[in-house]
Amino acid sequence: MTSTLQPAVKAEMEKRPGRWLALCVLVLAVLLVAVDATVLGLATPYISEDLKPSGTQLLWIGDVYSFVIAGLLVSMGSLGDRIGRKKLLLVGATAFGLISVLNAYATTAELMILARALLGVAGATLMPATLALIRNLFHDPRERSLAIGIWGATASAGTAVGPVAGGFLLEHFWWGSVFLINLPVMVVLVLVGSRLLPESKNPNPGPWDLPSVALSLVGVIGVVYAVKEAAAHGLTAQPTAAGLLGAAALYWFVRRQLTLPTPLLDVRLFRNRGFSGAVLADLLTVLGLSGLVFFLSQYLQLVQGRGPFEAGLAEIPAAVGAVAAGLVAGTFARRFSVRAVVSGGLAAVGLALGALTLLSQSTGYPLLGAALLVVGIGAGFSFTVTADVILSSVPKEQAGAASAVSETAYELGAALGIALLGSIVTSVYAGFTGPTGTPAEAHESLGGAVEAAHGLPAHTAEALLTAARESFVDGLTLAAGGGAMVLLATAVAAWFLLRGQRLETAP
Repeated sequence: MTSTLQPAVKAEMEKRPGRWLALCVLVLAVLLVAVDATVLGLATPYISEDLKPSGTQLLWIGDVYSFVIAGLLVSMGSLGDRIGRKKLLLVGATAFGLISVLNAYATTAELMILARALLGVAGATLMPATLALIRNLFHDPRERSLAIGIWGATASAGTAVGPVAGGFLLEHFWWGSVFLINLPVMVVLVLVGSRLLPESKNPNPGPWDLPSVALSLVGVIGVVYAVKEAAAHGLTAQPTAAGLLGAAALYWFVRRQLTLPTPLLDVRLFRNRGFSGAVLADLLTVLGLSGLVFFLSQYLQLVQGRGPFEAGLAEIPAAVGAVAAGLVAGTFARRFSVRAVVSGGLAAVGLALGALTLLSQSTGYPLLGAALLVVGIGAGFSFTVTADVILSSVPKEQAGAASAVSETAYELGAALGIALLGSIVTSVYAGFTGPTGTPAEAHESLGGAVEAAHGLPAHTAEALLTAARESFVDGLTLAAGGGAMVLLATAVAAWFLLRGQRLETAP
C-alpha cells in the first residue's frame, strides 16, 4: 500500500516546469479585471455628462457588475472544476474583451447598465479560474504563498495602471476608450494562455446542477438589490419583496447543496473556522472600503479640480502599498501568525479611513496620499493571507469552488459597500441647498451639478458648485467614518475567528 502511494505523492509534490510563466498568464486575467474596475471610477464624471444618468442609474452603473459577478462566481467556479479551468478562463477572457466594446459604445444609461451586467457574466469566469489554477500549479506551500502574493499584487498594480492609463486616455480620447484597453490584454492572454496553461479539473465532478445555479443567482442578486434599494429609498414593498425572495432562494440553495451527492458548493466548508473567518474578513473589508473608493475619483476631479491623469497618479500609493505587502505577507504570516497579520492589516486600514474623515475641499495631498498608502499596505497583508487560508483549507479538486467563495465575498462586499456607504454619500449630497435657479438634475450627482453650472450665470454657478462640493465632501467623510468602524470591528472579529490558524509549510 505504502509503495503504491509514494510515487503518486512524489508526483503530486513535483514542481511543475513552466509554472512561473503560466503564472504570468494568469495575472494578465487579474490585470484585465482590476483595470476595468478602476477606470470606471475615473470615467464616471464623463459618463454622467454624456449619458446623463440619474443618481440611481449612476449607482447601478457602478455596482451592477458586482451584483452579477457575485451571483455567478460560485456557479462559474464550480463549472471550471467540471469542464476545465483553462477552458473556462480562455472563453471568459474572450467574452470579457468583446463585451468591453459594448461598454465603450453605450449610448444610453440603460445600455451602459446592461453592458456592465454582461461584463459581470464574463468576469465571473476569470477570478476563480486564476486562483484555482494557482492552487493546482503550485504544490509547495511557500511557493504557493508567493504566487498568491504575486496574484494579489498584480490586482493591486492594476488599480494603479488603470487610473493612470485611463486618465491619459480620458485627456486625449472619449470616455469609451478606457474600456477598449481590455482588448490587447485579452488577445495576449488568450494566445499565450492557450499554449502555456495546463488544463486542470476535478476528475470526478458530477453534473453541473442548473437549479443550484439559478438559486444562487436569484439569492445573491435579490438580497443585494434589497439592501441597495432600502439604503437609498427606505424599506418599501419592492426591496422587501426582493429581499425575501433572495433569502428564500439562498435558503433553498443551502438545503439543496446538503442533499446533492456532488454539490455546486460544498457548504460544509464553512464548518472550518479558518475558512469561514477568512471569507467573512474579505467581505467586510471590501464593504468598508468600496463606498469610499467608488467616490474618490470624483472627489479628486470634481472637488479638487484635478485632471483625470493627475487623479490616477494620486491613487498610486494604495497600489504601491498593496503590492509591497502582498509579496511578503506569506512570510510574515509564518513568522508571526495568520491572525496577527490579518487583524493588524485590517486595523491599519480602519485607522487610515478614520483619518480621511478630516477631508475637506482644500485638503492637501500629503494626508490623502499617506492614508492611501496605509490602506494599501493593510489590505495587501489581509487579502493575500486570507486567500492563502481559503485555498489551503480545501482539496485541490475543489479549488475552483473555494476560490469562487473568496471572490464572491469580495464582489458581494463591493456591491454592498457601494450600496450602503455609497447611498450615504448620495443622500447627504442630494440635500444641499443651492442658490435660486438650481436645476433638479444638480441634486442627482456632483457630475450633474458641474454640468448644470455651465448654463448658469457666473455668480450663480459658483454658489451652486460651492454648495454641491461641500455637501459631497460631507457625505464622503461620513462614508469614510462608517468604513473605519466596519474595518476596526472586522479586525477584532478576525483576531478571534483566525485563532490557531496557520499557513502550510513544505514537508
